[in-house]
Amino acid sequence: MAKQLFYFNKKEKNMSVIKLIMSDIDGTILDKNHQLDSHLIELMPLLKQCDIPFVLASARSPLGIAPISKELGITECPIACYNGALISLGDKILRQHTINKKELLLLHDFLKKEFPTVSINVYSGKDWLVNTIDEWVEIEATITGESPKVTSLADFIKDEKTLVHKLLLIDNTDTIQKLQKNLSSIDFPQTNFYLSKDNYLEVTHNQVSKKQALLELAKYYQLSLSEIMTIGDNYNDIPMIETSGLGVAMGNAPTDVKTCANTVTDSNDQNGVSKAIKLYVLSESSQLNI
Repeated sequence: MAKQLFYFNKKEKNMSVIKLIMSDIDGTILDKNHQLDSHLIELMPLLKQCDIPFVLASARSPLGIAPISKELGITECPIACYNGALISLGDKILRQHTINKKELLLLHDFLKKEFPTVSINVYSGKDWLVNTIDEWVEIEATITGESPKVTSLADFIKDEKTLVHKLLLIDNTDTIQKLQKNLSSIDFPQTNFYLSKDNYLEVTHNQVSKKQALLELAKYYQLSLSEIMTIGDNYNDIPMIETSGLGVAMGNAPTDVKTCANTVTDSNDQNGVSKAIKLYVLSESSQLNI
């Protein structure tokens, strides 16, 4: 039986044991060549022996996360998709936050009128929907390995039965950043807009974040935050890293992300995630002073 160990939790000034790990994917468990941390797979059975779920949290869709979850052998663990807009376990939805339909229709009409060149990508559950296969869609399909469905987005959005978890708006950098500036002057009280790349504008319900997903998973597993370790590499991981009992930043993370973490592991090209798990969860040491 693998040994569960205590670490010193500075936030609560007591000893805690990790009972759940929540990790980002790109730039964290995947290296610069999009290959999985080479030592992570061998650690999954040890985490299972300790009943420690390993939850993947990403802007990716369920289909984008599924192959990684399968390769790790953790298909029995929840996944937090679309940065937490959809938390699922197999075909069961544990929690979801969908974009307000009224605001979504307003946004769609605004884009078609004022920014007609922007590629609109709609994500609903496992489905990726587009009006047409443009150059941006082709690039995204190459990156994710997914295939979009071509349909009338206007009709899909207007259908009262459909739910939309995320929009991804893509164009050249100047256009997307101009779009973001324009949207900041329009009233979208329940919708959040943020850049995931210089030319990628993500759109979700304003309650969506990896931090919120962390809180919801803590409640689902009936755990305190001090019993959860989070690992990430980018700015959108900061709230999650700051909120968990043990927040770990990757060695390749920006300085601001590292500053917010309890500790920093090696980079994604140096198996940083598996090293952190070995050191802070499965180490032979009996106490860890973070």
